[in-house]
Amino acid sequence: MTDLPDVNDVAQASQMLGLGASPAELHGGLCGWLAAGGDSVAAWPARVLADDGLPAPAPDSALDRLRLASVEQLEDRDFAFELLLAEAGAPLQQRTDALFEWCRAFLGGFGLAAGSRPALSEEGDEALQDLAKLAQASSDEFDSGDEDEDALAEIEEFVRVAVLLLHGDCVMGPRHRQRLN
Repeated sequence: MTDLPDVNDVAQASQMLGLGASPAELHGGLCGWLAAGGDSVAAWPARVLADDGLPAPAPDSALDRLRLASVEQLEDRDFAFELLLAEAGAPLQQRTDALFEWCRAFLGGFGLAAGSRPALSEEGDEALQDLAKLAQASSDEFDSGDEDEDALAEIEEFVRVAVLLLHGDCVMGPRHRQRLN
């Protein structure tokens, strides 16, 4: 299983390409794009950030590795999908903000690839609505207590499962039905 590149490497690569997006935004948008059935292409930032003028990341760069690892993790049958947010030792508020940023970007990427009416299961539709609520949330509601650390871990796990569910509805299910026909 390919690991996601380091969050600092992604930040540096984003800055070098002039993308103006945080690692959480890039990964969220990329995962939204992929979960909705968008193509895994080398020039993914142009598609995910809806700007055809953006350059493609160099092969084997942190951004290229981010795409390849994300595709592999979403397809993994052992549910090894991970979120690229902030460094593990970062303050709670920074990690919480990164999660909410990730959700906002996921919705953008998902909408770009899926269009206005994706064919979702009832659970998938509910998961998408819940992700939309998280995208509107703010870290101001958290302080740095143990309860909030636990709450953040639970929300991260929920997001991870929701993304896999949406990917299953939009990519894996149709692929499986296609094989049956």
